[in-house]
Amino acid sequence: MYTRLNFSLFTIFFFLPQTSKAQKIVKYELHIKDTIVNFADIEKHAIAVNGQIPMPTLHFTEGDIAEIVVFNEMDVETALHWHGLFLPNKEDGVPYLTQMPIKPHSTYTYSFPIIQHGTHWYHSHSGLQEQIGMYGLMILEKKKNATNFRKEIDDLPTVPLILSEWSNSNPHNIHRMLHNASDWFAIKKGTTQSYAESIRQGHFKTKLTNEWKRMNAMDVSDVYYEKFLINGQNENQLSQFKAGDKVRLRIANGGASSNFWLTYAGGKITVVASDGNDVEPVSVDRLLIAVSETYDVIIEIPEKGISYEFLATPEDRTNSASVFIGEGKKQIANPLPKLKYFEGMKMMNDMMKMNGDLNDMDMNMSLNKMDMNVVMYPEITGEVNNNKRKDHSNHSEDKYNANALSDIVTLNYGMLKSTSKTNLPKEIPVKKIRFELSGNMNRYVWSLDNKVISESDKILVKKGEVLQITLYNGSMMRHPMHLHGHDFRVLNEKGDYSPLKNVIDIMPMETDVIEFEANKEGDWFFHCHILYHMMSGMGRIISYQNQEKNPLIPNPKFAQRKLFADDRAFHFMAENDFATNGNDGMFMLQNTRWSIGTEWRLGYNEMHGYETETHIGRYIDKMQWFMPFIGFDWRYRKHENSEKNIFNQENTKDKRAQISLGFEYTLPMLIKFQSEIFQDGYFRIQLYREDIPVSKRLRGHFMINTDKEYMLGLGYIITQNFGFKTHYDSDMGLGIGLTLNY
Repeated sequence: MYTRLNFSLFTIFFFLPQTSKAQKIVKYELHIKDTIVNFADIEKHAIAVNGQIPMPTLHFTEGDIAEIVVFNEMDVETALHWHGLFLPNKEDGVPYLTQMPIKPHSTYTYSFPIIQHGTHWYHSHSGLQEQIGMYGLMILEKKKNATNFRKEIDDLPTVPLILSEWSNSNPHNIHRMLHNASDWFAIKKGTTQSYAESIRQGHFKTKLTNEWKRMNAMDVSDVYYEKFLINGQNENQLSQFKAGDKVRLRIANGGASSNFWLTYAGGKITVVASDGNDVEPVSVDRLLIAVSETYDVIIEIPEKGISYEFLATPEDRTNSASVFIGEGKKQIANPLPKLKYFEGMKMMNDMMKMNGDLNDMDMNMSLNKMDMNVVMYPEITGEVNNNKRKDHSNHSEDKYNANALSDIVTLNYGMLKSTSKTNLPKEIPVKKIRFELSGNMNRYVWSLDNKVISESDKILVKKGEVLQITLYNGSMMRHPMHLHGHDFRVLNEKGDYSPLKNVIDIMPMETDVIEFEANKEGDWFFHCHILYHMMSGMGRIISYQNQEKNPLIPNPKFAQRKLFADDRAFHFMAENDFATNGNDGMFMLQNTRWSIGTEWRLGYNEMHGYETETHIGRYIDKMQWFMPFIGFDWRYRKHENSEKNIFNQENTKDKRAQISLGFEYTLPMLIKFQSEIFQDGYFRIQLYREDIPVSKRLRGHFMINTDKEYMLGLGYIITQNFGFKTHYDSDMGLGIGLTLNY
């Protein structure tokens, strides 16, 4: 989809004392509209800007004044964030933090000076709009008359590339499914890691240990995507380049949740910039570009008559997107083989303690050097069950270091060296803080120090001081942490030449240190850039002390409530089993801490009767294994003989309407232990589990309690919302039925 970009350029003059200086105002008009696209064989809703996806590439030169007029022609609010740019806080584009959102069918103008160069990008910071089309590149050129020590690099022909992904699912439904621990994405990707699969691959003990430590199957990416795109297409051709040409690719990862491996069929990739900042050239065989990062790389076309594939492969390796560079016969890059998930699960088992904390394993990990996912890479460690792995048993720090285990050279942050000194003056006072990146994959809660944004205070800094942040990733996912409005130094062995970035991708068990001078007043967002992690609350607000009130936020308390609404939002799920022995079902509302759930069992006659249970609970511990609750139990059935529970209490389930207090706790093997006392003194203990992964699509479940009730069942997942189920219930007997879920 493409229409001509409405672009105008004109010059005005500013008269300064003793000198006159000409500055260009570079103006763009961006028209945001709802549209229909067909990226993956189904027509779906998306958002186009000036009729295209991705959004138009915006070009500026250092010294320009950017004036960007946004026409919101949608029926919903929006806002645009200029990722990686240094600008006044009120132009940063975070709704309810730096500005009020742009109302439907209204116009808003952003205006700011361009005071830097490099490859950057821009995207919506409203809800999940980025996922469905609102992302685009920004190319900031160096001043034309500036002294240039990298002329041979900067004069190369350049090609802007923005990577992204596409799902046929509504992003709001994706977010809801993630919070409800749906298996559907894993089924689509083939990453379920069931018991049958573990037996087939010789990892039954690995699977048992994994669930004994109360962990679900692992993954390196949360969402299944039907298509991966470069500049809005799955495959691109750049045939204008010839043998011997060198090409500079300006690459941004505009994906919502996908990291991409970059490889090139024509040989080495030379990295020359990261997040818009020049680095000393470093040649590698591959690099992983995390969500929201940018890299400038140089590739060369080695032979005449061949078009070489530049391949972008998502970290979960489910598919890929390509650019073929050159003319002639296509030379395909080696596809990346499927990850060894059970090897990764075994690694996780070693890393995780029984209390949910990570074991540091006596390694000082930092700067992506020791990738904890490296054991999953067949190209490094060999195919499944291949014992030809190099022996590095005497070097614990090399155990998970890709560059130590293989001849494949993989970029890590320790290799990056700035082209100029980045050290900060020693006389500036330093404020040090530390965060643990924490998370709960089962309930999809992502946080810093076990607090989401709405539960935390702003980080107050004084203008002129250095803020040094130590980040330890105590979760099982990597997190690309992005700081708005500033670049930070990534402290590495390059010392005074440590690289400048605005995104740092932190792997599990890794500790990194960043620092920057606090020199731009305002409230600045610092957050994980995986869209669904950010929406779940993984971030903080860095705020300057004694700053002036933002005139664009007339009601700060109202704006704060709206800002906090993202991670406070409730997510709905429901299931109903239409079986031959009755109707079973449940619905649940959950957010970061609270859970409201009701389940029912409706028989077809008075002997079976009916029963419903409602629990309102709050998860209070770090791993969210413990939930105290208040409940209500309502049931009736016609039964001639009275029953007693194992505590010799008279069972009142023939006619009960009782309030209860209790708690639920997750035991090893992911079994739920539920203890409950009712207002009449009746006491019940229950054990259950609902999602035992027997095979890729087959799920087991069971329940047993002190009322001498029990249930065993199997369910088969057919589609995202439809399946079959059979179960035996001690009260209602054997049943077979159809299951609908949402």
